[in-house]
Amino acid sequence: MPDDAATRTRSARPTSAPTAIDDSRPFGAHLRMSWWKPLLIILVPPVVMILVQIPLYQAIALVEGSSDPLSPTITPLKFLASNLSIGLTGFLAVVLAARLAQVPWRRLLSSPRRFDRMRLLTHLGGGVVLVALGLAVTRIVAPEDLGWSEFGVSGTTVAMLVAVVLTTPMQAAGEELMFRGAILPAAASWVRAVRPALALGIAVSSLTFMLVHGSSDPWLAAYYVLVGVSTGVMIIISRGLEAPIAFHVANNVLGFSLTSIFSGGGAFVIDRSAGVAGLSLLVFAAVNIAMVVLVWAYEQRRRSAAG
Repeated sequence: MPDDAATRTRSARPTSAPTAIDDSRPFGAHLRMSWWKPLLIILVPPVVMILVQIPLYQAIALVEGSSDPLSPTITPLKFLASNLSIGLTGFLAVVLAARLAQVPWRRLLSSPRRFDRMRLLTHLGGGVVLVALGLAVTRIVAPEDLGWSEFGVSGTTVAMLVAVVLTTPMQAAGEELMFRGAILPAAASWVRAVRPALALGIAVSSLTFMLVHGSSDPWLAAYYVLVGVSTGVMIIISRGLEAPIAFHVANNVLGFSLTSIFSGGGAFVIDRSAGVAGLSLLVFAAVNIAMVVLVWAYEQRRRSAAG
């Protein structure tokens, strides 16, 4: 007969794999998955985004008669193609991460709580105020950094504004879904200790965010890293993507709308080449930090109200 103690020991062992979600850990470090799966989540979505954008840009160049599909000049069609491809890739990144981690896709938007539309709208309002202040200060201290020429409204301006209003929220949300919703928790799953896991997740997602934006200016590249760190901290504080999505939407919609209006009725240029960085980066670095503080204050107030 088998030894009773050995039988009890075997029966006490868990018969199922550990859950893929650990709600005792902060959002961003709440996933568990095999070591190789985060590699796919980190590498596949950005590559897919680039592979989608290049043929779209080439087709648009043929339509518009441009000899350089990768020109930094942004036309309404090019802007539309960029926004739609980024938005779609963000959605696919969340689907990929959810399938590989074997978790509901909603758990990549917020966890353990549900995605909160009121949080989203509240942070959108705060983001609009802070970004507007940042643009106003930049207009005073470093107007050349904005790349604005003169006020002008043409068919190009109207088309650009329509594209900005209708598709920029999708683009901004897509980037947050990709980098903070999928890549950050995927990278964090490599480490079990909570603080190192969060630090690794923020570092990997921020560096990937910077690389995808393709700036050859070291200060602008550093600013993209700061954006990634700031939005990463926001999701940890709030346990969801509402704040970074809201802030990203406010920043891009306001920025591109005003740039379109002050481009003299024509297309505008997005310049990320070496030497382009200016004093505006300090202004918007402060805006990012202020948004983090705003999110922290909001969450503290909610916790106090809940008792």
